[in-house]
Amino acid sequence: MDLLELNYTENSTIVLKKVSSAPPTTPPTTPPSAPPTAPPSAPPTAPPTVPHVPDAFCTFKPLSSADAEEEHLFLDSIAWPETPPLPVPFLLNQTSDPAHSTFTILPGRGGGERHIGDQLEVMIQMYDFQGNPKKSGGDAIVARLHNRALEAGVAGRVVDHLNGSYSAVFPLLWEGSAHVEVMLVHSSEAVTVLRRLNRHHPDRVLFKSLFRSGSISATTICNVCLRQTSQPQCNYTDHRTGDPWFCYKPKKLSCDARMNHMKTGYKSILKAEEKKLFQRNVNLKVFIPASGPANVTVLPQRKGQPGVDGGSGKSGLSGYYYQGVWRSLDGTKVYQFNNSSAISQCLKGKVVHLYGDSTIRQWFEYLSASLREAKEVNLNSPKQAGPYMIWDNANKIMVTYRIHGPPFRISTMPSCKESYIANELDTLVGGANTVVVLGIWAHFSTFPFELYIRRLQSIRRAVVRLLNRAPGTLVVIRTGALQHVQLSNVISNGDWFTLQLNKVLRAMFKGLNVQLVDAWDMVLAHHLPHDLHPKPPIIKNMIDVLLSYTCPQKKS
Repeated sequence: MDLLELNYTENSTIVLKKVSSAPPTTPPTTPPSAPPTAPPSAPPTAPPTVPHVPDAFCTFKPLSSADAEEEHLFLDSIAWPETPPLPVPFLLNQTSDPAHSTFTILPGRGGGERHIGDQLEVMIQMYDFQGNPKKSGGDAIVARLHNRALEAGVAGRVVDHLNGSYSAVFPLLWEGSAHVEVMLVHSSEAVTVLRRLNRHHPDRVLFKSLFRSGSISATTICNVCLRQTSQPQCNYTDHRTGDPWFCYKPKKLSCDARMNHMKTGYKSILKAEEKKLFQRNVNLKVFIPASGPANVTVLPQRKGQPGVDGGSGKSGLSGYYYQGVWRSLDGTKVYQFNNSSAISQCLKGKVVHLYGDSTIRQWFEYLSASLREAKEVNLNSPKQAGPYMIWDNANKIMVTYRIHGPPFRISTMPSCKESYIANELDTLVGGANTVVVLGIWAHFSTFPFELYIRRLQSIRRAVVRLLNRAPGTLVVIRTGALQHVQLSNVISNGDWFTLQLNKVLRAMFKGLNVQLVDAWDMVLAHHLPHDLHPKPPIIKNMIDVLLSYTCPQKKS
């Protein structure tokens, strides 16, 4: 829940500190290129056909020098520690095993008592299935400190020491017992596989479109990245944002005969030995045992010690749960909006625009159910995708939802309903009574990270334009969160992908006057199971954060 304040000009580029790191995980195999598109001033025409270009696959339109430099810095900033190639022949017993691995709570300051406001540090040592210590890093690990009876929990920050050992650090925020949990999400060897998938198989989610003209119809494959064949391609790249989308051209139909967008399935592209790295209860999201006590007792705060809610943000964490309620660690006061009346009072006279994937649609559904006086406006919209609208005439509240532009995994959607967030933002007047919520991540995990960077760059430019013409507009961004994963969906929705996308998201909007709802920490810190669509108690806390930004001086 960071308040990120800095005046921006539209063409500003965030300059990140460049750090020494492993090479980017998605090096281009050919010089960046893309089929030409019509300039923005060109009159509307049928989508052009892309000529056959041998050996070009998932290349992107060249960027300006500033955007290209920023893209490289983003890729450097998310570069994962180098992970070893899978041994040949493959031997599972040489890979990270959570059952053999351990964590140890390190002694407190002076080896004595622990108090609220102190830090708790845990050392994690990874071993393989033969009990041998790992000598390199790259495992994806998460950690949590919690007290189930108090409904208290906080995420830990994990540091990779690149030698098989890791540290997890937690702030001590409540009095009483605190229990440590450490989870191996993916072994370093599994991360090697996930990196390979994004480099070589960005088309593993299957998309198609129906083309029709009169009695003639045909269905062809579509994607951000299409493998080059002798079949020409239709280029549906958005002229304003530059966001790419392509379909193979039907033999007997023109490109402007495209009717819809469909997700038709997934490619099974894991090799037999790779599947062994994604086994539930073996090496996929499995808890690592403690080598000693997993609990500590926390005493009251020492006299004169700063309060835990002082807003310093030194922990790098956005907040924690206590008695089931999310509390901020950045100084933001989070209020409770426990009934329809409280929500209506906060949103009275306001317009709330929600843009993003189904995790943002959850928020629309929550508000729709909570605003009892609001009525749904029938926009004849497709299920899942929207656009949706509710209107509360008595309180003059309007809430809308629209999915982001392709790629998105929806069974069927008319192509005429497709719209990119940046274009939607450019239609808003904005102002003090306008709230804009953005959440875009879940449908981008199968693609090279460059695609996500570029999508966020176009959205950020639109946010800058909106804030320049209407500085009072509230813009809130939801991060990605942990999910329930198994072999069937890990190749498309793994937590490692989300972790990387979140790093880009945070860096992309750093410095803008926007607010953040840290869904990653809010799901990780909670006792409920990880889920792509978090359970109602977590959603309720997220909406409380959103409404606290909207109404920072809530009336009792």
